Amino acid sequence: MKKVFALFSAALVSALCLASCGGTDSTSSSSESSAQESSASTSSAESSATESSSEEASEGSTDAAAEFTTVTEGVLTMATNAEFPPYEYYEGDTIVGIDAEVAQLIADELGLTLEITDVAFDSIVPGVQSGKYDMGMAGMTIDEDRLKSVNFSTPYATGIQAVIVTEDSDIASIDDLTGKKIGVQTSTTGDIYASEDYGMENVVQYDNGALAVEGLKSGKVDCVIIDNEPAKAYVAANEGLKLLETEYAVEDYAICFSKENAALQEAVNSVLEDLIADGSVQEIVDKYITAE
Repeated sequence: MKKVFALFSAALVSALCLASCGGTDSTSSSSESSAQESSASTSSAESSATESSSEEASEGSTDAAAEFTTVTEGVLTMATNAEFPPYEYYEGDTIVGIDAEVAQLIADELGLTLEITDVAFDSIVPGVQSGKYDMGMAGMTIDEDRLKSVNFSTPYATGIQAVIVTEDSDIASIDDLTGKKIGVQTSTTGDIYASEDYGMENVVQYDNGALAVEGLKSGKVDCVIIDNEPAKAYVAANEGLKLLETEYAVEDYAICFSKENAALQEAVNSVLEDLIADGSVQEIVDKYITAE
């Protein structure tokens, strides 16, 4: 951001004028000169403010990018857990999905190169909190525990917690989950909610959703609670499974940031809100999630 400094010394100007001119006329001349310089300084400052305001309006996120720091200069490092289709998953060696594409748009707008790092889900918040990663984006919801460690962006998508059961299961609705063994992915919303609602002794934690589904298929758990879109993908890929019609919970997804880097949060928020407003985020969501 440009800063303009107007340097002048009214006292020096006055002394020089008194030495060369003297008398009342000198004082008048000095005052007029000082007033003119003061006016010029004010005009320069006003011009600078107008120019700065104009540049901020036209450049938007480019100016914002200059105000924050990233782990690696010129790079936006995003931590995710690429086991969560359609939000993040692998196609070959590349991580793709809704979050990956939204993050790419944000990085482009900020003039940064996006770098996505795949880690365990429960490592994302600690990694962002410690400054190892710039932000975390993994179909992550805002909750009180996470807010103690990190800040969150404006929500950009809505998720539904769903329940997967076997086709011959005696679980017909959420009301039937009491006393059942529930499979979850560690540290996800499903894990947090199920532990609170049904007791930790009834919750079996897995490193990812795929392992939880395997636990269901082998009879180690009676159901799996996970986000709706990954749940649909797992059901489609595994015969003998189905989704309960009853939704377990509805929540918003957001991006997490270190509390020590509020400037990055603000810059990303500014860009993200524009991308939501112009329909870019919804276009990406619609690309991966088709209306039923």
